[in-house]
Amino acid sequence: MTSSKRQQRVVIKIGSSSLTSRHGEISRRKLEKLADEVVMLKDEGHEVVLVSSGAVAAGYRKLGCLKRPETLPEKQAAASIGQGLLIEAYSEIFVSHGYVASQILITRSDFSDEGRYQNVRNTLNVLLERGIIPIVNENDTVTVDRLKFGDNDTLSAKVAGIVDADRLIILSDIDGLYNANPRTNKDAKLLDIVTEITPEIEAAAGGSGSAVGTGGMKSKIGAVKIAMASGITTFLGKAGTRNVLTDAVKEEARGTYFKAGMKMDDLNQKKKWIAFHSGPEGNMTISQEARNMMMERKQSLIPAGVVGVEGEFSKGAVIRLLDTAGDEIGLGVVNFSSEELHNLDVNPGEQQSPVVNMEDFVSRHSFSLPIGV
Repeated sequence: MTSSKRQQRVVIKIGSSSLTSRHGEISRRKLEKLADEVVMLKDEGHEVVLVSSGAVAAGYRKLGCLKRPETLPEKQAAASIGQGLLIEAYSEIFVSHGYVASQILITRSDFSDEGRYQNVRNTLNVLLERGIIPIVNENDTVTVDRLKFGDNDTLSAKVAGIVDADRLIILSDIDGLYNANPRTNKDAKLLDIVTEITPEIEAAAGGSGSAVGTGGMKSKIGAVKIAMASGITTFLGKAGTRNVLTDAVKEEARGTYFKAGMKMDDLNQKKKWIAFHSGPEGNMTISQEARNMMMERKQSLIPAGVVGVEGEFSKGAVIRLLDTAGDEIGLGVVNFSSEELHNLDVNPGEQQSPVVNMEDFVSRHSFSLPIGV
């Protein structure tokens, strides 16, 4: 088991269902219980980021809705009310324990833009170093579908990566990953430790109505893949369990531990951004010779190696590099726009400016999990 005495940087994700009453409103009792658990971690010297759902649940009654809204404008309006109420409640509880909370609202574009990514990272690091508890949520009030993370499971994994967390803890109404649906199979077994997300694991997570549940497990496994690819061990357990957070840090809580390999310290922050957050804007096919030069000789890609270009992108965009068989080689920052590449004249023997510099390239084969997620 892992000792909790070493200070760890921990990202905790809590879902709406674990914070609401049976009527769908925010439960003050559940909020206080969660905060008490976070305070225990803080008192032990750990740094904590809380990724919390619940804005819509906190605000829809004040909007005049009798039940949780279904239309996007109503959800966004409810979130605009609920965010303030939610952070006020968290702040009040944490202050009573001697800790300060802050609020950070994020959209997917805050990760896909390198400058904003660095700003988010810097802000979170300052808050953590000063002992503040950042409370992160997606900015539901303004986010449109194409800019959404889809769920806070994904957001929590990306936040864990951006702050170089030691551990991601995902709490929900599920006590872990089973090898079968425990509701219908009395022989279903909880998987205590998972070291690789296999096709069988993904099948067990399934979609709606499969293993442990309602489709929620599928998004959690997706988040686990992102965290593991970033070298972060993840715990999935049931919210409300006594001492679940402190026990999870010590690896003594009931649930599933998804063990990552070694931290990817060979990746600098720019390469981590390229690999896990950038969002490729186009595809570029390169010749076999160019592929060998990049992968074996570690040389930058030059225009003569470009076979084809797909999509429209600007200089400085991240693109996906493919070989002539269509297999992904990796991701890289391109030094030309798509229009410039289409119109580029390549003269044999002439010095050629790199299309992608090696320092701005991340190989797909450096990872056991997909990049560009």
